[in-house]
Amino acid sequence: MARGPDVESGVVPEDVHESHHTETEALLPTTRSDVETPDLPTKSKASFYTRPCGQPKYGIIHITTAFVLGTIACLLAQYAICGPGCFRKYDQQPASSYAHTNQEVVTVLAPPYVGSTQVHNYPPTKPTNAYPSLFPSNVGYAGGTPTGAEAAVVETAPAYPLHTGQCSHQLLRPVSLVGDDSRKNPDGDDSDVKTGKKKGKKSKFNLFRMWGNLSPWYSVERGGFGLDSDANTPDTCRITGLHFLHRHGARYPTAWASYGGPAKFATKLNKEPESWNASGSLDFLNDWTYKLGEELLTPFGRQQLYDLGISLRMKYGFLLQNFTEKNTIPVFRTESQDRMLASAMNFAIGFFGYPFDGQYQQSITIEADGFNNTLAPYTTCSNAGISSKAERGQWYVKRWASIYLKDARNRLKKQLHGLDLSIEDVYIMQQMCPYETVALGYSKFCELFTEEEWEGFNYSLDLSFWYGSAFGSPVARVQGIGYVQELVARLTHTPIETHNSSTNATLNDNPITFPLGQSLYVDATHEVVVLNIITALNLTTLAASGPLPYTHIDHDRSFRVAELAPFATNIQFQLLECTSLPGPQIRVIINDAVAPLTGVKGCPTQKDGMCPVDTFVRAQKETIAETDWNWDCHGDWTVPPGTEWETVTGQPPKRP
Repeated sequence: MARGPDVESGVVPEDVHESHHTETEALLPTTRSDVETPDLPTKSKASFYTRPCGQPKYGIIHITTAFVLGTIACLLAQYAICGPGCFRKYDQQPASSYAHTNQEVVTVLAPPYVGSTQVHNYPPTKPTNAYPSLFPSNVGYAGGTPTGAEAAVVETAPAYPLHTGQCSHQLLRPVSLVGDDSRKNPDGDDSDVKTGKKKGKKSKFNLFRMWGNLSPWYSVERGGFGLDSDANTPDTCRITGLHFLHRHGARYPTAWASYGGPAKFATKLNKEPESWNASGSLDFLNDWTYKLGEELLTPFGRQQLYDLGISLRMKYGFLLQNFTEKNTIPVFRTESQDRMLASAMNFAIGFFGYPFDGQYQQSITIEADGFNNTLAPYTTCSNAGISSKAERGQWYVKRWASIYLKDARNRLKKQLHGLDLSIEDVYIMQQMCPYETVALGYSKFCELFTEEEWEGFNYSLDLSFWYGSAFGSPVARVQGIGYVQELVARLTHTPIETHNSSTNATLNDNPITFPLGQSLYVDATHEVVVLNIITALNLTTLAASGPLPYTHIDHDRSFRVAELAPFATNIQFQLLECTSLPGPQIRVIINDAVAPLTGVKGCPTQKDGMCPVDTFVRAQKETIAETDWNWDCHGDWTVPPGTEWETVTGQPPKRP
């Protein structure tokens, strides 16, 4: 799926822009220049004051006169703003009016900035105090710089370090949704920190893991994919190499949205702010503004990749010794989108430290139409731009949302007066929770929904990606096959024989830009491509539960996007040599959980998920040969929407 340009300031257009093959979110107007945004006023009921006791009579006359004149002025101002509708009887008043107990009616007008976009442009274009020559980045005098040995936690530590993904010191969630484990009293008993009452069965609910592809990455529990093993080096083995694939970090919303899209709801609020008001749990909307940018990494996203780089250095730093022995440096890959390049740079700062100049080389492939790119294969696969083929998941999401959000809509629409609230609006309000949380640290939208509704949201994203980017998509395997070709070339130390997919001959055939024989590779891509690759590799245990129903949650499903493709998701392809097994071995570790390779033809059922490299390569070559790029990506085939047609291999109907 193509990504669009950054959001620009301006008035909301009436039409909906198109970006690649999906519907673009409406862009929002910037905050009005005549509104003081730092101290936003609040919409509230009017306050009434009585005359102090002992007031002289002439004060009463003056006050009365001022009151009458002020009332006339207010009425004229209201009439100028909203017309005769302001003066209807209470039972005819618009929903944005409040009635006091004395039956006086006070019309509350929404401030014009409600729902508008706030933008803080930093850094300034031409700061007046910038003198680079007086602030060099290196002045010498570094002191002693002797180096030590590299870390090798994955081989030397007694336990594998796990990542919770909660980042509680950066991101906050409502007390009502933190789960029992997080709310346990410091004293250690089971009473609730808020109510003091004893709790029953502990809840495993974790809001941050209910956001599908919008979740921060976390270590999947041991056995999460069916193997009772962890990412530590198995007994009798040693690690000889690593191929590391990861997604970019947390970002602002993308420019496209087939269903939902945070900017749409903000646009709806901002269109006629004088026609509505909110109360109860939605009261915050009365002064809410849209503070999200578009596409770029958030500060938390930068931290994710920095931390990921440090984590990988601590686990696999020892692999750099191979480069020292060969007098070479690694080549890592990312692509040209801003968040992709920023992710790679932050990862490099974490992995190599600052400055990283001279420690590695960063290959930046171009993500744009007409450029072959295995990290963005959809740019050259035309069928990936046809929504009926590439966005099949939306059919399921819309139907599921109408089921699990029915009660939420009925509950919330009672608190939003004068504005119709659709199921899609409610779905967008759920989307706003993770997006605001990873961008701003906290979101009031998170408080609006129950645990069950968040589980429904999480499942909606499983539906979206199962049918749009993974085993249920007819264009998933073909988009992932190019990366599989590159993986085989690296594993066999031989160039790609035939460029018949998304591989780039110019880069892949050059041993400088696509080196063979490295002990460490790092590639950055998008979540859809990660799922494409998982599908192309034929990791069938992740599809074992089959197509996902849209009528109810399959609680035993084997496919969960929050586990497979969250922000900063990562896959380790470990290469090992073992005294207990013949020949080099490979195993696949997704977010720290070992994935079985039994779906790969010839790979044995092995307790630590290992498969001989030769067997693995032979199976992938067979998959490559069976994948028809021209037919899958450019063929004139069709599939009906919904359950009339299904696949669990990520392939379209066969060529006739």
